[in-house]
Amino acid sequence: MLIAYEEFTRRTDAVRARIAAACARAGRDPRDVELLAVTKTHPAGAADYAARYGLRAVGENRVQEAVEKRPQLAPASAALRWELIGHLQSNKSRLAARHFDRVQSVDSEKLLLHLDRAAAELGRTLPVLLQINAGDDPAKFGADLADAPRLVEAALAKKNLRVDGLMTIAPLGTTPAETAAHAERTFANLRTLRDELASRFATPLRELSMGMTGDLEPAVAAGSTLVRVGTALFGSRSGGRSEPA
Repeated sequence: MLIAYEEFTRRTDAVRARIAAACARAGRDPRDVELLAVTKTHPAGAADYAARYGLRAVGENRVQEAVEKRPQLAPASAALRWELIGHLQSNKSRLAARHFDRVQSVDSEKLLLHLDRAAAELGRTLPVLLQINAGDDPAKFGADLADAPRLVEAALAKKNLRVDGLMTIAPLGTTPAETAAHAERTFANLRTLRDELASRFATPLRELSMGMTGDLEPAVAAGSTLVRVGTALFGSRSGGRSEPA
């Protein structure tokens, strides 16, 4: 069940205040950090809430879920961008290229090839982020740090893809302190990697999609440009086994 819009507004204001405070501590401009509302497993009305508030994009984990939701949106939400943040199988590439404005979870050369072909068929350039397992977590998807240069090189060679940057998800620990340490290490790894690859390939790779409800502060401190938040905005979800946000 979706919370009331007034409650969503209060929650979103609070998250934006957290982002602003984290930016202040890091000497950053809050305008450089976008809030992505993660609407996975919530009703289509959650996306309408995001658009009504003034957020520019929502994140979904499953292709089919977004395909079903988008036609249900209010006309005023038409400008909302949809970003795929969950693992994408190659056989869903065509659907993803057709229904998403950006795919954040590109983690293999095989997937790059499928998305490039799908985008070519649609006559579009598809923005992507490359998902890197910067925390070296066997439970997470993403290319290994050592394989990232090859993945970036392959992505930049695709005519129908635009590489906006990198994405990662920090591992969880057995204690809050361990989780915090994992987050700091993971986000620092991705920032360092991005800087190295941007210099090596002479491309900005501006976007660093990292940080969720529980770890957005260390993400912002490390240079995140986009935090993916769901629970803090909409409350607990009705189901699904996908990554937290």
